[in-house]
Amino acid sequence: MYRSRLWTFREYSGFGSPEDTNRRYKFLISQGQTGLSVAFDLPTQLGLDPDHELAYPEVGKVGVSVPEVISMSILFDGIDIGKITTSFTINATAAEILSMYITVAESRGGIDKAVLDGTIQNDILKEFIARNLYIYPPLHSMRYTTDIIAYTSKNMPKWHPISISGYHFREAGATAVQELAFTLADAIEYTNWVINRWKMNVDDFAPGLSFFFAATTNLFEEVAKFRAARRLYARIMRERFGARKSESMRLKFHVQTSGGLR
Repeated sequence: MYRSRLWTFREYSGFGSPEDTNRRYKFLISQGQTGLSVAFDLPTQLGLDPDHELAYPEVGKVGVSVPEVISMSILFDGIDIGKITTSFTINATAAEILSMYITVAESRGGIDKAVLDGTIQNDILKEFIARNLYIYPPLHSMRYTTDIIAYTSKNMPKWHPISISGYHFREAGATAVQELAFTLADAIEYTNWVINRWKMNVDDFAPGLSFFFAATTNLFEEVAKFRAARRLYARIMRERFGARKSESMRLKFHVQTSGGLR
């Protein structure tokens, strides 16, 4: 898998209105981009309406404003979401964003949610630890996150319901070793929750789990980190959780270059 398939190339993009971002997406696709990566503004990430007094100054500033399903439809107007992969960087409101995406798909000639391909970040633990864009208390947030994992595992086989993120730890000051340690600890916690809450076998949902790491300018350290991550994750899934499918032990991850030059 790692050597026979090219990476999906996505430019993280979203700004202003859905119309603005839609034009950007169409341009990127015309230039050869093979997937879409949606950046949402802070009000969307925190579940605030654009006209809320706390939201107004931030609407459309660090991402696109998508407060309801009409905006989601405009965002993907003229784009075949049944064929392209889409990554959503959204956590506290992950269920709302995913449900809007499914609704848009079904409204376009009945695109079945089972064919939708992509990822939703949905990693609430790293929000509490490193980023702070959470809404609900920890226990309720974990239920919310893991319910999405269980739902997509049963109904959306091509979808990755979580991107367990080390990138944010690294940007918050963690070393490469700490980044990997915190990320794998979060993966263990999510896996425990799905097994205990939904009584699912690990092989029924683990193939859909994905990860997100940082890549700094230290090439050799980063290569070593990625190799170690794959070995450790495979061992955890096999020995700790009893995974039997090879897909359950594969560490599928997304990488973004670090904002800091280290």
